Amino acid sequence: MITAWDAGWNVTNAIQGMFLVALPYAVLHGGYWSILSLILTAVITCYTGLILVQCLYDTNAITGEKVRVRATYVSIAEEVWGKRFASRIVHTAQFIELIMTCILYLVLCGDLLSNTFRHTSFRESAWTILACFFALPCAFLRNLKAVSRSSFGNTIAHIIINVIIIGFCFVQVKHWHWRDTSVRIHIHYFPVSLGIVVFSYTSHIFLPSLEGSMVDRSRFKIMMYWTHGLAGFFKAFFAYVCYLTFGHSTEEVITDNLPTQSFRMVVNVVLVAKALLSFPLPYFAAVELLERAFFQGRPATVLPSCYAQDGMLNIWAIPLRILVICASLLLAVFIPHFAILMGLIGSFTGTMLSFVWPCWFHLKLKWHELKWWRKALDIVIMMSGCGCGCIGIIYSFEALVKTYLDS
Repeated sequence: MITAWDAGWNVTNAIQGMFLVALPYAVLHGGYWSILSLILTAVITCYTGLILVQCLYDTNAITGEKVRVRATYVSIAEEVWGKRFASRIVHTAQFIELIMTCILYLVLCGDLLSNTFRHTSFRESAWTILACFFALPCAFLRNLKAVSRSSFGNTIAHIIINVIIIGFCFVQVKHWHWRDTSVRIHIHYFPVSLGIVVFSYTSHIFLPSLEGSMVDRSRFKIMMYWTHGLAGFFKAFFAYVCYLTFGHSTEEVITDNLPTQSFRMVVNVVLVAKALLSFPLPYFAAVELLERAFFQGRPATVLPSCYAQDGMLNIWAIPLRILVICASLLLAVFIPHFAILMGLIGSFTGTMLSFVWPCWFHLKLKWHELKWWRKALDIVIMMSGCGCGCIGIIYSFEALVKTYLDS
């Protein structure tokens, strides 16, 4: 069992992760609309996260009490869509989201290290492999308590990075590019920015497990308010201040804009540590999905459980977990475009998991309990998510293809 603080560290890890370094790049292509979307998305994802957890409960007809009758995102989908297709659809979307998050952390580590140690003969792929070596101990993780410790370390690194970069930006306040922030929407670039924003708030995969593991579940709502409220404020503040500092020269990863090699080296090393501390949460959730789908033992699954009777991992389960890390590494080496890839995945799985499906499930399971304005709100969020997701997929894919052709 975990406390509200432990749950908060994990949610903060998910929504205040490494995607922070790409947010000024989102402002470059989205202007004030990207800043507004950072705040609005925080509000919407907080709401959809809360209604998703509400779908885990049914109301007792006699006592009127809320009873937890479902345990996971998949179990909610099975109640709405049936067991035949629901588990496959949601499992696939969740696994893609989680494994792509792991890939992005490794891609970012390789990018940061190659820019930090440019005088060496190592290519970016070699640095990515080196970063993956430090992620291998994640194969031995067994519970959320251990993951929470890495999430706490990630939060400390996050604060350090914010203080350093924001401090530098305020030193340059005389040179800020006030007129560079656009009010217009660039249709070929803004959907990519919106995908980055959505992807940076995807924590819904973890919420049912976190809420179910809390000692005091009544504190889940207040935890969501604090984590998403602070995330919305700090993300918008960080993105805007950094963009004002560097203007149209803002890079995909904001640390590439720092002036001196020594300064960039210090910041990048802290960011690499932050990325490696962020890695365990999506990795553990991805492994947990695979174990639930294929490794529960008979009669639930054909394959045996990864855990022995004493709760320890079986020896043969360790190579399987390492294989997941190696698969992430291979994709990280072959898809080295951090910001555009993040926009594409955010537009696809991010909008489905964080906008569309929570509202769909909420309407289906709670229709007779909801007031008319709650129904209307769910429908508006669901339709907006579908529209933004489709547009984002088209333009993010176009940008990814263009980047490959240009290189």
